[in-house]
Amino acid sequence: MAEEAVKVSPEVCAWVDEDHTKIHLEISLPGVKKKDIKLKMHEDSFNLTAPRTDFEYVTALSFCCPVRPEKAEARYEDGLLKIEIPFKDPMEDVVEIAVT
Repeated sequence: MAEEAVKVSPEVCAWVDEDHTKIHLEISLPGVKKKDIKLKMHEDSFNLTAPRTDFEYVTALSFCCPVRPEKAEARYEDGLLKIEIPFKDPMEDVVEIAVT
């Protein structure tokens, strides 16, 4: 049986922009190849795996407020993964109910 890679948590920095419309994430992944990064996102959380030859970065975190994962943008350069995700409009799924 193959030996499983040691898993470690990457450094994650998260902040909300001044207009409170987007959340920004910066995730430190030195030594990882862009093609090996697996990022999955829901409206309330994300999961990341990024293997290196000697260990694997892994993390799963929740967001403070619902986001629009289909609008997320991610860039990876010099060992730093930058992600920008817009918050979901709180009125987006509102259903108007007829009053009789």
